[in-house]
Amino acid sequence: MSLSCERSVALVASIGLFIRPDIANARQLASPERVLAIVAAGEPTPAPAPTVLTLSDALARGTQTSHRLAELRAREAASGAVVEARRVAERPLVSLRAGFTRTNHIDEFGVVLPDGRLRVIFPDIPDNYRSRLDLQWPIYSGGRADALERAADAELRAAGKDTAAARNDLRLEITRAYWALVTATESVRVVEEATRRMEEQLRDVRNQLEAGLIPPNELFSVEAERSRQQVLLIDATNTRETAAAELRRLIGVPADTPIEAAAMLDEPAAGDAPIPARIEEARQRRPERQALEERVASAASVQQASLASLRPAIALDGGVDYARPNPRFLPREDEARPSWDFSVNVNWALWDSGRTRAEEAQAAANRTALQERLEDFDSLLELEVRQRRLDLESAQAAVSAAAEGIRSAAEARRVVIERFAAGVATSLDVLNAQVALLQAELERTRALANTHLARARLDRALGR
Repeated sequence: MSLSCERSVALVASIGLFIRPDIANARQLASPERVLAIVAAGEPTPAPAPTVLTLSDALARGTQTSHRLAELRAREAASGAVVEARRVAERPLVSLRAGFTRTNHIDEFGVVLPDGRLRVIFPDIPDNYRSRLDLQWPIYSGGRADALERAADAELRAAGKDTAAARNDLRLEITRAYWALVTATESVRVVEEATRRMEEQLRDVRNQLEAGLIPPNELFSVEAERSRQQVLLIDATNTRETAAAELRRLIGVPADTPIEAAAMLDEPAAGDAPIPARIEEARQRRPERQALEERVASAASVQQASLASLRPAIALDGGVDYARPNPRFLPREDEARPSWDFSVNVNWALWDSGRTRAEEAQAAANRTALQERLEDFDSLLELEVRQRRLDLESAQAAVSAAAEGIRSAAEARRVVIERFAAGVATSLDVLNAQVALLQAELERTRALANTHLARARLDRALGR
């Protein structure tokens, strides 16, 4: 194979020199390596195998790769850190401090003793070193620290509910995108099948026209219908690619990865629980409502913490000093000496010009606002549950209607084919009947997908 390739290359080079003598490097341009590279470059690259996904696979991938959930989990972790900070606020705090101070020289101060010696009381020591091991322990805060800790705990639980709500929203978005891809894929299949049958019918009509069996207008009608189907195919393909791109974004798949939805389109069973029971279930399960309840509790704790500022606070303070010179000893001497202290401090704000009452009023207003938001959410929740239940019932009714449409379209095609065989129907009538049957099947597919989506929306409204 290598020898024949080299002979072909030599022939190409000879022809190149004969046609263009000015090309002295024809053999170099037509070298075996370059020819093989050109041939290899011209070979089509095999397309990667598509990733087949079930709905559960898409939900699992989306939950693992979602940046939105990662952000909320990080915020939840931050709320947990705040809880820990509030919890250790009443524990002892031990710190170590050290420093150096350089002062100017001064005149030493002293007294003359009876024996005539000078006793220096305040010597000239420009270099001052100090260190302290300090202890602070707030043993009683009037309930403020406990209230703030309860508020932080409630906010942490609310952050967890926010994460659960976002997870439910993401699952609904993935479900919507998944069934949109299923419907779009089925639309492409139906339009492709209609286009294929249109091409076959167009060939038959052209043959009949050449044989003089039909007038030219029938050919033009079939060609116009084929053009319309081609436009529909372009739109359906674009819709499918858009749905696939949206699903890839939600599940964290690279944009150039082909995906396919492996869906079993069956009709989901309808729930038979009464509406009041569904509404009560939603009130108990919806994470958004639970988050609002936790934030109401947090606002109540903040209000209690504000009122606790009116009570006295007690703290223990103490420490060990090691300084050179140590100012607690007289006369001052240029040597390092230790000392210690311990104290119990009581702080009671008898008058703060209304600051505490203003903080308490702000916390009370925030609590009222959250309570009103919770009441509004309950009213909207009842409406949402009723609406989603009606959407599911209407989607299931649409499935039954679409199934009846398929039976009617199939019977109509059978009749048109018999009339065509009898010579009383045109080929365009047969083609239209076939396309109508395909469209009826597509409508049932869409109705089934809408039923699954309506079920998912009802589950989301119920907090499942």
